[in-house]
Amino acid sequence: MLSAEIMKQIRHIHLRTNRMANDLLQGSYHSAFKGHGMEFDQVREYQIGEDIRLIDWNVTARMDVPYIKQYIEEREITVMLVVDISASGGFGSVHQLKKEVAAEFAAVIAYSAIKNKDKIGLIMFSDQVELYIPPRKGRNHVWKVIREILTYQPRHRGTDINAGLDYLNKMIKRKAVTFLISDFLADNFEKTLRLSNQRHDLIAVPIVDPRERELPPVGLMEIRDLETGQVLSVDTLNRKIRDRFKEKRLDYEAQLRTVFRRAGVDELWVQAGQSYLIALIRLFQKRGQRR
Repeated sequence: MLSAEIMKQIRHIHLRTNRMANDLLQGSYHSAFKGHGMEFDQVREYQIGEDIRLIDWNVTARMDVPYIKQYIEEREITVMLVVDISASGGFGSVHQLKKEVAAEFAAVIAYSAIKNKDKIGLIMFSDQVELYIPPRKGRNHVWKVIREILTYQPRHRGTDINAGLDYLNKMIKRKAVTFLISDFLADNFEKTLRLSNQRHDLIAVPIVDPRERELPPVGLMEIRDLETGQVLSVDTLNRKIRDRFKEKRLDYEAQLRTVFRRAGVDELWVQAGQSYLIALIRLFQKRGQRR
């Protein structure tokens, strides 16, 4: 049984993200993604200049005039959410933890998918894959996805992005639109990222907290690594220390953007406490224009 607090949180996410999904559908979710096959639609008379390889010779023989087979793009797609549930998701300096931001973002994508009659699936990973929900349709299925992201208790604390992507490639045989949602506090995943993007349509969604980018000048602060348990004491009144902290973080984010670019992966940065809806709509519009 879920606690009253968790149920309240799920309902809040449901209401908020359902509205956002409507905005996304109006803002070109449909045009951003295409099906990955063609299906037969009808036969019609051949017109001069069309590809003769499309001629249906059986129908042509019966009708005494050339007819061709007409195909349409297979619209239904599979959308996969590959979500990092490592211990660092339990950090938050504003009104949401990073894992709550991840759950909300995943819910927006999930509702957009089912409103567009697409399937939605979920892979959750720490330093190994911890939960897999196969792609399905339906509102109840979305509720299950949101509930698991919010309530699942990871058995491990670390992060292995390779594990999540390798499992995706193993389980999902057909090309899927895949949102990789993580804070990307991991190493050596560029090769797997590139290979996964060749098999699927991969979008990286880094989740960040403002305090990961800049320390407040509040005096002596203990910083704990939630994944390793290591504790570091930092004098945040020291301007040089704060500047160095910010510089290292910006360098890391620049390196991460370079990794995404080399892998050919679209990216959407989501910061706790800030709206990402406009940026998401713009990403979808950009992808629609590329098509």
